[in-house]
Amino acid sequence: MATVRQVQVTFDCAEPARVARFWCEALGYVLPPVPEGFADWEEFRRSLPAEERDEWAACVHPSGAGPRLYFQRVPEGKTAKNRVHLDVRAGTGLVGEERLAVLEAECERLVALGAEHVKTLYADEENESCINMRDIEGNEFCLD
Repeated sequence: MATVRQVQVTFDCAEPARVARFWCEALGYVLPPVPEGFADWEEFRRSLPAEERDEWAACVHPSGAGPRLYFQRVPEGKTAKNRVHLDVRAGTGLVGEERLAVLEAECERLVALGAEHVKTLYADEENESCINMRDIEGNEFCLD
């Protein structure tokens, strides 16, 4: 039997701290504990050489239940569709108009944080509604 492992989802991005703040707000995640000996993350970052200060950021589920999200700065911009994306499960267990209303309200909240609404896929005979979106650096995700 395979050993259960923790999962970290890594995003390549231009501004790790900014993208981490967006996902903290979007998911109710928090910044991880500050390294020992530092009052806050800003103090920690100031202790690093200038070229390393904005290299990465992370956010975690408050209880540790969900995967850690890690954001690393890369020099190149996003050029193609993500091969992996997050499904933000805002409408779990809901169907029809009730589900769509919850998804649309969450979409509005995330757009106010800087996300982009791409397309609403309405329910059909096989699937419930979902909303395709992009985060503040263009990474695709779905409200599901």
